[in-house]
Amino acid sequence: MRTLVSLFLLLAACATPAWAQEGGPDVSAVKVRIGPLLLNPTISLTNLGVDRNVFNEPEDQNPKKDFTATVTPATDLWLHAGRTWITSTIKEDIVWFQKYASERAANSTYTVAWRVPLNRVNFNVSGSRHSARERPGFEIDARSQHTATVYTGLAEVRALSKTFFGVTASRHKEDYDKAAVFLGSSLNYELNRVMTDVGLTIRHRITPLTTITLTGTRSQDRFEFSSPRDSNSTAVTANVSFDPVALIKGSATFGYRNFHPLTPGLEDFKGTTAAVNLSYVAFGTTRVSAAITRDVQYSFDINQPYYLQTGVTGSIAQQIFGPFDVVGRAGASALAYRDRAGAVVQVSNRVDRVRTYGGGVGYHMGKDLRLGVNVDRDRRFSDLQQRRYSNLRIGTSLTYGR
Repeated sequence: MRTLVSLFLLLAACATPAWAQEGGPDVSAVKVRIGPLLLNPTISLTNLGVDRNVFNEPEDQNPKKDFTATVTPATDLWLHAGRTWITSTIKEDIVWFQKYASERAANSTYTVAWRVPLNRVNFNVSGSRHSARERPGFEIDARSQHTATVYTGLAEVRALSKTFFGVTASRHKEDYDKAAVFLGSSLNYELNRVMTDVGLTIRHRITPLTTITLTGTRSQDRFEFSSPRDSNSTAVTANVSFDPVALIKGSATFGYRNFHPLTPGLEDFKGTTAAVNLSYVAFGTTRVSAAITRDVQYSFDINQPYYLQTGVTGSIAQQIFGPFDVVGRAGASALAYRDRAGAVVQVSNRVDRVRTYGGGVGYHMGKDLRLGVNVDRDRRFSDLQQRRYSNLRIGTSLTYGR
């Protein structure tokens, strides 16, 4: 963190005062200016209420409930240095439980990126570190301490007025704490890994606010202790991205992956993938959001080492009158497991399903402050009794900024 601050101060001395260049911020999101340094601080209090199933236990195991709250301060930063932009995000999640102190956590996320848009060549490098004690997905119910460190790089050459050819590379390292255990399995032993990929890209700017990118990548996943999970992948994707000031915000990626485990006896996956996160505001009063995910995920169970996760979520927020709004949300996900040949499993090639739905009412106190009351229901269905659960959360939230 000290290194990041020093870098900002050093570059601020030689920075220019221009803002509106490629890679810069959405001006409407900037709340603080300190010379060439732009900041957007936010803070939120969420999940202030009762969690009726703290450990995601089946209904016949007397689920435990507790009073909980999460405080999340965050800041987005932009620094204009010459023709380049340096951006960063600093975020903390302080998670508190009244009774079950073992579930309390202080999670942190730090990202920094340097964007260099030159006349015919663009460079973009970034790094991030996420350290958290949280559930890593729909499968693992234990709040597990883990760290994800990611480095990415992209170099592009302008071939035509709106078309760029590029080379990309990334490295993603997942480390679980030695004490992280779920259903008798050490997550440190089963899931610690390094994922690297290299690829080629073609990016075309359809409009000033819309870009389409075609990417082909070759990936290698290597596990620190559990080498039977090692795999190689080849993927081809098409991505459409919308500028934050566009009417439609976010991005949509669809592709095809050839996932090949290196250990014999485990079925390949060859099929479509998706990663969509879009939102649209109609008439200034209705906000519609949708997300789609479909890709391979690794399981903690060595006998069913991976699963295909497919999920859809959506929400609608509607201003009803004055400062009041209502929101409704729902989601559905499926986890389709793949068996290792010859392994003894309780249910072969099982599919677990997760359903979520909820809603809330909000009151806006000024432009950036919102008070909300939320009710959310989560359920997981499985052929295994110990993997089923149901949870109802009722709480309030207070959010400043966006």
